[in-house]
Formats: sequence, C-alpha cells, structure tokens
Amino acid sequence: MSIRAVFFDAGETLVHPHPSFPELLSQTLRAEGMEVGPDAIREQLPAIAGMFTKATEEGELWSTSPERSRRFWAGVYRALLGELGLPFTDEMAERLYGVFTDVANYRLFPDAVPVLEKLRGAGLRLGLISNFEEWLERLLDSVEATGFFDTVVISGVEGVEKPDPRIFRLGLDRVGVRAEEAVYVGDSVAYDVGPANAVGMTAVLLDRRGRYPDHEGPRIASLDELPAVLGL
Repeated sequence: MSIRAVFFDAGETLVHPHPSFPELLSQTLRAEGMEVGPDAIREQLPAIAGMFTKATEEGELWSTSPERSRRFWAGVYRALLGELGLPFTDEMAERLYGVFTDVANYRLFPDAVPVLEKLRGAGLRLGLISNFEEWLERLLDSVEATGFFDTVVISGVEGVEKPDPRIFRLGLDRVGVRAEEAVYVGDSVAYDVGPANAVGMTAVLLDRRGRYPDHEGPRIASLDELPAVLGL
C-alpha cells in the first residue's frame, strides 16, 4: 500500500468518555439519585443508535452549532432514559450536556499515542476528520494530541458532517494528498468506512468491541494493528 497520509475519526477511535460512556452516565445519574448500572445502559444503546441515522437522512446537522447540539443530545438522552424507565427533565438535559462536553471527562485510548508517534516517525502526514462540536479543539489540547495532526477538520467548525464527502475532501485538500494516497481510520461503517471509500480513500474499520465480525474490508481490533495493515 503506497500512502502519504492517514486520517482518523475522533470519538471512540482516538478519544472516549472516561471511563466509558455507560460508566460516566451511570455515575452522573447516581449523583442525581437514580440507580442504574453501566451494563443496563450499554444494553439500551442500540435503541438510540438510529437517531443519528435518522438525523442524517433528514439533513439535520446536529454538531454545527451549540443550539443544534443541545437540542439533539437532549433528544438522545430523553430517549435513552425513557428506555431505562427513568424520568427526564430540562434540568437533567443541561446536567448531562455539561458532563459530556467537559473535556476533563475524556481520555485518549492507550493505543493512540504510540501509533500516532510511529506513523509520524514513518514520515506520514496525519489528519483528523470528525463529526464533533467545535469544542473538540479544546479536547485535543487537553489530552495533548493536537500536535500530532497536520490538519483537524471538525464538523462543528466546518458546517458539514460525515457522511458528506465534502468533509473528507477538505481534509485531503488541506494535507495536500490525493484520495488514493490516503487511509481513513474510524469505528463506524456508515460514517467512516463507507464514505471514505466512496471518495477513493482506503478505509480501515476500528472495531474495538467486535461489532462487525463479518466486515469484508480491512478491520482491526486495536490501533496497535494499524502499522502492520499499512505495511510499516
């Protein structure tokens, strides 16, 4: 594989809520007097996954302004708490939004920095292309990851979200490589692999939790496996 650049998704690829989304949500709800364990939350996550697909199909851009973000995530939390049989209020919406937009509640995955260092050491250009609110820039600074990237393309800044091919082309143009010279790594088939392949990039699926055992393209369980896939 002859490549010049590697692009990454952000959420659940490089960074994650600490210790995880279900655990952080469980802790937050417990502090509000609601006892629900991380496993119960994890079981209900498929029930809200379709809300992102529905937003995309209806042309709803959820990350491109604080108002849109608050409204969208309030709907997600309302649906999730409803599945868990828990009450939901406007005050709870603000509490959860505050928790999950606090950069102190995020960490890099342990496999991120060693792989980013190895790729940079091999002379590859690195980029990030993510559906995320504008505060991802502060998050990357907080986890000391900004310096790894030649460009950071965030939907909340650019006003365009994956799977729109324009967001991928922005990254390619800013790094100065052709699509066929670039690899894209992400955890979603619909928002990462499919659209990256569609613009001519080579997509690698990061399947940390084994959700896509039958995926036919390049698939890794950890970023540690990425250098070998790239032939490094």
